[in-house]
Amino acid sequence: MGVDILGKLRLALGSIKDHASIGKAMIYSHDGKGFSEIEIAVLRATGHDNGPIEDKYMHEILFLVSNSPGSIPFLAERISRRLCKTRDRLVALRTLSLIHRLLRGGNRCFEQELRSAHVSGHLQMSTHSFRKNSDSSFSFLHSYAAYLEERVGWAINQAGKLEPVMFNGLEFGCYEKSVDMVFRKLPKCQAFIDRVLDCSPRDIVPADNLAQAAMGNTLKESFQVYFMFCEGIEILVNMFFDLTRPARTLACDILKRASRQSKELHNLYETCKRIIENKNLEYPSVQIITMDNVLALQRCSSFISTSSSSIICRTGTPKPPPPSDCLTPMGKESEKVGNEDISLSSTPFSCTLETKISKVWVVFEEDYAELEVPLDIVYGDPYPSALSGLGKVVNSREIN
Repeated sequence: MGVDILGKLRLALGSIKDHASIGKAMIYSHDGKGFSEIEIAVLRATGHDNGPIEDKYMHEILFLVSNSPGSIPFLAERISRRLCKTRDRLVALRTLSLIHRLLRGGNRCFEQELRSAHVSGHLQMSTHSFRKNSDSSFSFLHSYAAYLEERVGWAINQAGKLEPVMFNGLEFGCYEKSVDMVFRKLPKCQAFIDRVLDCSPRDIVPADNLAQAAMGNTLKESFQVYFMFCEGIEILVNMFFDLTRPARTLACDILKRASRQSKELHNLYETCKRIIENKNLEYPSVQIITMDNVLALQRCSSFISTSSSSIICRTGTPKPPPPSDCLTPMGKESEKVGNEDISLSSTPFSCTLETKISKVWVVFEEDYAELEVPLDIVYGDPYPSALSGLGKVVNSREIN
């Protein structure tokens, strides 16, 4: 009973503060442009209330801003000032929720201007005034603020999907688009997912309707980013062996991080299903990336890198590497040199392969000096200097 009385007293005092702040804003007019109505709308939307922000406040703010040119920096400053001055957790969480709703509910021009206000410093989402303590509600407040800092770097495209904001307006070809997806968008997806993982639902109590609504919006956006994350991983795996050695090393680091994130994201969604009381959330089925698969790719990459230096013999004749060194043994193997058969395990094949290497050289007439290799950092022949000027051995394989 004592806790209920204390909560009611806080709400009553908060309501008095809200009325006082609104009355003060009605008296003063900012720069004679009528921006005081925007400040009043912000104060009403971020009052001492435990419920989600009502749509009427959102519509009022968007209407006032759309009819007041140049008012978005002022709006950002009023929101930042509200967040900086308050010492009440509910007001701070409602202010952050207002920022999130504005990022989700405005048009593309409004969203772009709000992002520019954040870059210029007009919009700040710092919660340093709230010290981190044992209270789980404050932990979610800090995690939610960090998530919004990352969320500002994303935009809603014409299809209604989230995508990272890329300040480079270059046009990409087929392969370049794959490289852009893997080495630019995929790391952005991973940074986004890390911020989502920090927002633990265990820090939210069922009675905290405001935190429940904030976490629900965060999960909805994480679903979209997860689909882009899966697309990037698929492209990365398909193009892995077409990459150069430095790019493969970077790809292995990305896959190791993805393995950790897939496990943690699966656990997060399972926990949210029990704690977050939002029945409209359609959780995706998270495919866990095992570390064994990542390490297998890394071993193959290391083998290719180490064998590249010895693939050209001293005589100048190309020497193919043995494929069994990068494969998992499936049984006993016996190799015979010379004209004898090379018999492999009977598990994958039921027939015997005979390989005959002819001594016929085919000389290419192309001028290798005129070839242009785009994206030489990512793609390229691992032995361009060794194979230029050399012929090519023609292998003939007969299957009995």
